[in-house]
Amino acid sequence: MSLLKGDQERLMASNKTYWKNIEQLNPENEEVKKLEENEFVSKLPEDFLSDEKTLEESTTSRRDFLKYVGFSTAAATLAACEGPVIKSVPYVVQPEQIRPGIANYYATTIADGFDFGSILIKTREGRPIKVESNPDAPTLGVANARVHASVLSLYDTMRLQGPEANGEEISWDNFYLQTGAMLKAFAATNKEVILLTPTLASPTSHKIINDFVKAYPNIKHVIYDAISSEEALNAYENHYGSRGLADYDFSKAKALVAIDADFLGDWQGGGYAKGYATAKVPHKDHGKAEMLWHAQFESNMSLSGANADHRVPCTPGEQKNILAYIYDSLTGSSSNSTLSAPLKEAAHKAIKKLKAAGSDGVIVTGIEDETAQSIVLAINTLIKSNAFQPESPKLIRQGNSAAAHKAFADIQSGAVKGLITVGVNPVFTTANGSALAESIKNLEFSLSFASKKDETAAASKFIAATPHYLESWGDYEMKAGHFALAQPTIRPLFDTQQFQDVLLKLRGQNTKYYEVIKAHWNETVLGSTSWSKALHDGCFSTTTSTQNKAADFSGLNVASLRTATSPEMSLVLYTKTGMGDGQQANNPWLQEFPDPITRVSWDNYLTISMADAKGLGLVNSNTANGALNGSYATITVGEKTIKLPVIVQPGQAKGTVGLSFGYGERMGLKPEMQTGVNAYALYEGSQKVQAVQIKAADGVHEFACVQLHNTLMGRGDIVKETTLEVFNTKDKKYWNKIPQVSKNHIEFDVTSPEVDLWQEFDRSIGHHFNLSIDLNSCTGCGACVIACHAENNVPVVGKNEVRKSRDMHWLRIDRYYSSATTFEGDNETKDAISGIGDSLSTFGEMEQASANPQIAFQPVMCQHCNHAPCETVCPVAASSHGRQGQNHMAYNRCVGTRYCANNCPYKVRRFNWFLYNKNDEFDYHMNNDLGRMVLNPDVVVRSRGVMEKCSMCIQMTQKTILDAKLKGEEIKDGTFQTACSNACTTGAMVFGDINDKESKVAALHEDDRMYHLLEHVGTKPNVMYHVKVRNTDEV
Repeated sequence: MSLLKGDQERLMASNKTYWKNIEQLNPENEEVKKLEENEFVSKLPEDFLSDEKTLEESTTSRRDFLKYVGFSTAAATLAACEGPVIKSVPYVVQPEQIRPGIANYYATTIADGFDFGSILIKTREGRPIKVESNPDAPTLGVANARVHASVLSLYDTMRLQGPEANGEEISWDNFYLQTGAMLKAFAATNKEVILLTPTLASPTSHKIINDFVKAYPNIKHVIYDAISSEEALNAYENHYGSRGLADYDFSKAKALVAIDADFLGDWQGGGYAKGYATAKVPHKDHGKAEMLWHAQFESNMSLSGANADHRVPCTPGEQKNILAYIYDSLTGSSSNSTLSAPLKEAAHKAIKKLKAAGSDGVIVTGIEDETAQSIVLAINTLIKSNAFQPESPKLIRQGNSAAAHKAFADIQSGAVKGLITVGVNPVFTTANGSALAESIKNLEFSLSFASKKDETAAASKFIAATPHYLESWGDYEMKAGHFALAQPTIRPLFDTQQFQDVLLKLRGQNTKYYEVIKAHWNETVLGSTSWSKALHDGCFSTTTSTQNKAADFSGLNVASLRTATSPEMSLVLYTKTGMGDGQQANNPWLQEFPDPITRVSWDNYLTISMADAKGLGLVNSNTANGALNGSYATITVGEKTIKLPVIVQPGQAKGTVGLSFGYGERMGLKPEMQTGVNAYALYEGSQKVQAVQIKAADGVHEFACVQLHNTLMGRGDIVKETTLEVFNTKDKKYWNKIPQVSKNHIEFDVTSPEVDLWQEFDRSIGHHFNLSIDLNSCTGCGACVIACHAENNVPVVGKNEVRKSRDMHWLRIDRYYSSATTFEGDNETKDAISGIGDSLSTFGEMEQASANPQIAFQPVMCQHCNHAPCETVCPVAASSHGRQGQNHMAYNRCVGTRYCANNCPYKVRRFNWFLYNKNDEFDYHMNNDLGRMVLNPDVVVRSRGVMEKCSMCIQMTQKTILDAKLKGEEIKDGTFQTACSNACTTGAMVFGDINDKESKVAALHEDDRMYHLLEHVGTKPNVMYHVKVRNTDEV
């Protein structure tokens, strides 16, 4: 039944209070005081209108309805409106108060045991809605795709909402009563209890844990990282005396050799992309340009391998042989290498480059062998590498796998009587998880600090619900001498407590964790710096470095590496860029995030080389509607057999297969998010390399893949590239030629007004925005994709829709393989085609990638063409051009003809086939009140039948203009940003006003490497690209 406005008021206003007389203006009047006290309601009325089915029975007044209608989740409403938890919490931009419509920023830190970083949190009306990098942080001030997506995990409906005991909800008072009594009883009888935590990297947390262990001496603290860095940690500790990981600054390197080290991914906690990209950009300032030379030896195709100048696929055993060969050559040791001729040649090239670079060279490895890790430390010390920083180790990996596995064995044997886990789920992340779960259930005492009811929490007698990091206090030392602070950006949405507060109370202290942090920092960290400033900045650094012992590399047993071999087939486990260790597997942004290499979302899979796939009869195929299918295979590791789908991966080393962590059926996830298989079940002994047997299996798997055309097929004008040699020796016209068209038998540059089909406008007045994308700096990490989702309310559509090419990403990162060994080889093949018959067969062959291809990444979004084909075909003028260079979409005018999408040569427009919010068919964050709290109120949520695309974040550019106008200030270069340029940690994306001739983007527009995508079409885009320069030997 529909109700008129008057009917609504009559139904909802039975309890109105009317002003009666002038006496009510007297401030001493009791009724006035009562009204003042109730002016700001502290909680929602119990009968507040929240269900349309009970509308007629509601007593909520229209005024109350309007007051609360903006927030339909009570807990989030209260938390958001409260603002900062403690009034002394400073903002990055200091406001007098929280003002509706104005964004506030907090500096804080993410540290979940796997991802660490200093970040900024954008809040609106007290709601955290977006993560940004903290540019002022000297260490790990960058946000990867997972960190950007972590704000959505705050609003996860699967989070625990309070403590539990034996499967029943209890109060915190009851929780403390029961757990405190049991801990005291265990201490009195000296029954051993294991306290299992991930890497905390928190000085104050370790102090609290140490004090807790002193109070309960029967408790033993063990640090367990789900994905181990044991060998690297042990090697560093053996040679330098402290447990950490040597740090590197690749911006100082000219030659880099990486052996099984995906440093652009999660190797040693990541954070290396910015320095790497800085060294990869050739600067030709009145002389010969130089840039980093990078060689990668690996089994799986990784982000680092995809960006390498020389990539060599090899088995894990061959990687050890290569490292030993390099060490022997650099130290002059005798070598009885068994390397094959191609591998020996590749190793010789790496040795030659390292010797030529001298102290500007560096070598890194991820081989899980202490000797291998020691050799890398020794080589970098030998060549006095400038990029090598052992004096300031990274402290974000501290796990002790040997101690953890012993603890698990003791739990299963009954030697340990109790277990306390903090933010870890060993039942899911260990190979023998099911047996461990049964043992935990049989323990006399088990307590799990968890944010979700995962497998370990479900097996425990007590569950302590913990808050999200955006609701928490914390302090961290992520690198020796480099500290960071975390502060709450919203009050806890649920009845949760941090484990530090719980340990303090169980120890009998009434002090809050926040107070302990502040006292500890004032006493031991800050010196003369104020607490408020450190909290405002989110980070603090000291000039002191770690006092390590002098490293002694004598006596290294290299023989084991020289003679290392691999089994017939090796399984190499790895972490995906979007999923990491799987902590955020219930995050729909990350599930729908396409893997940068395979371009597959909503799945993990077995990656296998073309040769091995052919031998086993495993294939990938495309269906008639453009979807990707794949064969199934069964793999056996030890006594475990798993059936899983296959992706035939160009660049995969023959004799190896890859499988990523973080997926599989598990507790604490919605059914839609339980995709793929659990690779941890095969992670025997925390070793990522396992001997495996593979057989083809029945069935066909349906993948959700966003890119099926994998090669450029010689279309060198899409991703333009050249070699450093050509870049240095030949004119721009040779390697960055402007396309030409013929008019009256005269050739003109396509950019010439002589061949324009459109009338030209004067764009020199006011702002004119351009986005520059440097293909040398872009690593394909995808942080920009998630940032775009967060800023622009891009919907998640699910696996079935992605499979139908209905993904809604405004920004995609195309990944191209070469069909020859190089893209230049593709161009030569295409140019050599003779006749139609030859073209059909040759182009067909060029659709297949090389066994070890070159790879290029290209971010593509709406190009905001000055001569936009979409604008001329829209029958209702929903697509139009703005004065500032942006192509606008008027959603309320769009009638969904999709003519614009058909006419767009860049294929960047997305159509809302369905209503993706408040729709049970798409049960993701936009389908629940809590999840919708992440939506950006500055950007409209689109409805069914509407076309959408990149807006070049017009809401951000307009806010910058209005802010400057209000302040009466001139807009400085760098102030204008889009979500993607702001998220780009490598500096590949630069946004700005091209009419500001002093701006960086204006200078980039005049750079020799600048070109436009599909320039021959004549659309005159406002997005420009820069030619990719490879530091290879090809001329």
